[in-house]
Amino acid sequence: MNYFGALEAFVQAAETRSFTEAGRRLGVSSSAIGRSVARLEEDLDVRLFHRSTRAITLTAEGELFLERCYRIFSELDVAKNELSQAAGKPQGRLRVGLPQLGAHLMRHLIEFQQRFPEIELELDFSDRLVNVIEEGFDAVMRIGDLDDSRLTIRRLDGYRHRLVAAPAYLSRHGTPTHPTELTDHACLRYRYPSTGKLAPWPLLARGRPLYLELPQSAVTNTVDSLLDMAEAGLGIALLPDFIVEDAVASGRLAVILNKHVRDHRSFCILWPSSRHTSPKIKAFVDFMASRLGTAGALQG
Repeated sequence: MNYFGALEAFVQAAETRSFTEAGRRLGVSSSAIGRSVARLEEDLDVRLFHRSTRAITLTAEGELFLERCYRIFSELDVAKNELSQAAGKPQGRLRVGLPQLGAHLMRHLIEFQQRFPEIELELDFSDRLVNVIEEGFDAVMRIGDLDDSRLTIRRLDGYRHRLVAAPAYLSRHGTPTHPTELTDHACLRYRYPSTGKLAPWPLLARGRPLYLELPQSAVTNTVDSLLDMAEAGLGIALLPDFIVEDAVASGRLAVILNKHVRDHRSFCILWPSSRHTSPKIKAFVDFMASRLGTAGALQG
């Protein structure tokens, strides 16, 4: 029995909840996935999935086995990394987790892959709190820090927010000159996907934080849709500076109340601590630090 093939079939089926989708990912038929899983269940003498005509779901034993499989593949990656390190050349699969906001860093990620063509870059965009080690990530980029002593952290320079609106909107409704005037404007708000809470606007008046009950003219949980609504003249939005820089430079958006907005968010890269960092992780961390700037490193 090809155990690694069977384990890969099981993991893909567990992640996709579908033999068909697992087969598509691995380039085999759904029946081949089903046979591999069935042989694995027979060999282990345990049922890994509940099956129905509509879907498959993990049993309690399947959930436990999935975590073990992640560890097995993680150890295999470590072994590959050690061999790669011996050769000293960045290569192999690099699985990176990024926040949804990280999609706006694609120009850097594309440049990285062009510079290191032998690295197979796999990107996972999600705002959920991932388990870097258990889920088999080589590195994760996040806003702020994650507290895990098993991880090495490299802090990068971050960004600040801007209040922006389309010139057409400001022409129709006027340009606010003080934060309190925002209560009379259409405010386009961002809702955190992970918590469901509205993102507060970091407003200042006379150098002190100002908390206002702002209108919710529109609410969205993606920065892309927020940017689109602002450019369409639907209202005022709070967005990261690196996301709006092109729209501001081209005149599609204007920055308002700049001296009344004060905050700073930092990016960080986290990866599993080990005595030797693999060449592919080192290449990725050093490259992103060169593009975003660095605020130093902290060994976990």
